[in-house]
Amino acid sequence: MSTLTITADQAGREPLEHTASDIAPMTLPATEPAKEKKMENPATLVPADPGTPFSEYLTAAARAVLPPVLGLLVLVGIWYVATLKGGPIPGPVVVWNAAAVLFADPFYNNGPNDLGIGWNVLASLERVGIGFGLAALVGIPAGFMLGRFTFLANMVNPIISLLRPVSPLAWLPIGLLVFQKADPAATWTIFICSIWPMIMNTAQGVQRVPQDYLNVARVLDLSEWKVVTKILFPAVLPYMLTGIRLSIGTAWLVIVAAEMLTGGVGIGFWVWDEWNNLKVEHIIIAIFIIGIVGLILEQALILLAKKLTKESS
Repeated sequence: MSTLTITADQAGREPLEHTASDIAPMTLPATEPAKEKKMENPATLVPADPGTPFSEYLTAAARAVLPPVLGLLVLVGIWYVATLKGGPIPGPVVVWNAAAVLFADPFYNNGPNDLGIGWNVLASLERVGIGFGLAALVGIPAGFMLGRFTFLANMVNPIISLLRPVSPLAWLPIGLLVFQKADPAATWTIFICSIWPMIMNTAQGVQRVPQDYLNVARVLDLSEWKVVTKILFPAVLPYMLTGIRLSIGTAWLVIVAAEMLTGGVGIGFWVWDEWNNLKVEHIIIAIFIIGIVGLILEQALILLAKKLTKESS
């Protein structure tokens, strides 16, 4: 049997020697034996009611879909009643039949002056993409600079206040004079009308960043690049995305009017050409197409904004 020996201390006490059986075991308070927990099926915790989730899904879908559908039906109903006795505006049935013929082959190509409506929409989107992209490349950095440096903002703000209220179409002749071509002139018009919301919203976002953040960056002696990328950009992102969403809506609005004046290929020119041919039903179809494309662009940017802000938070 093993023994436990304790040596004497400096005071001259005799060493003690005990066996393991002499030492009283340490006892713990009596506890109830641990009950074995069984993994229960979550489905057994809630009474089975297969109809409830599906009914809730249907209710949510109805609440989301029913109001806009009813609104469209009311619009079509008013349109139908207003054109029931004839007149210059064709009714919904006539427009529907014309749309069926038009979209049977939207990408036909019978030469540069006779293209399907699909090609015209794509040409307008291309112009909007180029002008909008150039405006973002210039406007977003300019907004950061104006929000970051007060002296520069005080110098540029009067210029922005002077030029921003000018109608975008007023810039079209300047573009035609400088570029001598319709396509770059239309792109220039998109650029000049898209840049202001980006600059103003981005600058406002930078100015609303808490000063404490910038003070910490100054204490840590961070470079200007790190201040912009690590502190300003995450805080300014919601404002910047709002400016982008406003800019794309303005750009799509302006391109139609610009193409009516410049001609060529595009949804705006197509509307004007159909007016010259007295095809009013095609003009109404174009109005719906312009609205649907603008709605898709806006909703896509809203989804992008939600995703980016969620990732940055």
